[in-house]
Amino acid sequence: MIDRLSTVLVLGLGNDILGDDAVGLLAARELKILFHDKVDVVEAAVSGFEIMEILEGYESVLLLDAVVTKAHPPGYILELSKEQFKNVVAISPHYMGLPEVFQLAEEMKIKFPKIIRILAMEIIPPYDIKEGLSEPIQESFPQFVETGSAILSELLAGKC
Repeated sequence: MIDRLSTVLVLGLGNDILGDDAVGLLAARELKILFHDKVDVVEAAVSGFEIMEILEGYESVLLLDAVVTKAHPPGYILELSKEQFKNVVAISPHYMGLPEVFQLAEEMKIKFPKIIRILAMEIIPPYDIKEGLSEPIQESFPQFVETGSAILSELLAGKC
């Protein structure tokens, strides 16, 4: 259960022991420092139904995650809306991927965020158990956090 202090949520997804897969979690930690009393921040290494439960009831969400599309070099930052994300074809390590979560929430008429902004970073597939980010992800990380910060400022100002 999340103690909600805000109508805006930052959801960082990933796994701390899968190297670059943690980029969403690490960015969420940075944004928690910058926006600590203005937004709720949740870190999660969970799958579809659990994500749906976390998102339920919020008005807007910034979702941070790593992606493997192989369409971009590692460290490439992608900004997607919920609508655009429906067209992303990628295997999700979260069992039920985000497109399926959005579709199911809509079909079940769950009170879901009206605005979902997705900020993702292209990574190399995370098959090795390790902590820490690879060099290309480390280099792009400040821009990832800066872009997330700009999106959060827009969400808080109601400019989305």
